[in-house]
Amino acid sequence: MTMRNYRWCVAIAAALLSAGCGGSGEGGNGKAVALSKEQVRETLPDGEAMPGWKESARPTAVQMDKLYRSQACPIKGNAGCENSRFFGASTFQHDDNAAAVTFLIIAYDSEQAARAAYDVLWDGYYGKRAGQKAKAFEIGSIGDERDARFGTSGFLGEPGAVTQTRVGTVLLWTETAATDKGGIDEEAVRELATVLAERARQTQNGDTPSAGLDG
Repeated sequence: MTMRNYRWCVAIAAALLSAGCGGSGEGGNGKAVALSKEQVRETLPDGEAMPGWKESARPTAVQMDKLYRSQACPIKGNAGCENSRFFGASTFQHDDNAAAVTFLIIAYDSEQAARAAYDVLWDGYYGKRAGQKAKAFEIGSIGDERDARFGTSGFLGEPGAVTQTRVGTVLLWTETAATDKGGIDEEAVRELATVLAERARQTQNGDTPSAGLDG
């Protein structure tokens, strides 16, 4: 993922931030349940969950509409956004290694809808976000489905990576980039994806999300 694409992610987060957030709902006690807008917002990592990172755009969720479907599912007919309910994002930067990460989430009205959207969005858009020469890598047994690609972009081979995970009724992404070659690696991307997936699992279990990076 190029830094230009990272700026695109920041723009999405800023648009979500301007829309505000709210809503209420109950958890699922271990079952795959449709999340409320507030639960979607809580699932996204915040400053407390990301020690050592600076919050660029705080966790925000909005109700899915025509505008946000075009941003969350920017492929023909906004395929992959069918039966989606909410869209959310949060963004962080790391001054020490010039890295940046955007967390994205789409919440669906059922697990079936999230499953149906998974391959559509990975094959049609998100799987290409790390560049044409990006290679798949393992991120462990997180979520119900998962994929990850790590690549380089720019004249100096700056690294970029994207992960996609499904946890019950939600699809999750991390989009990570750095301006320096050593800014991010597969292990760092794996840790970020794990935090997001674990927070989604906690939310679906009816718990307040508490997963975060080790300080």
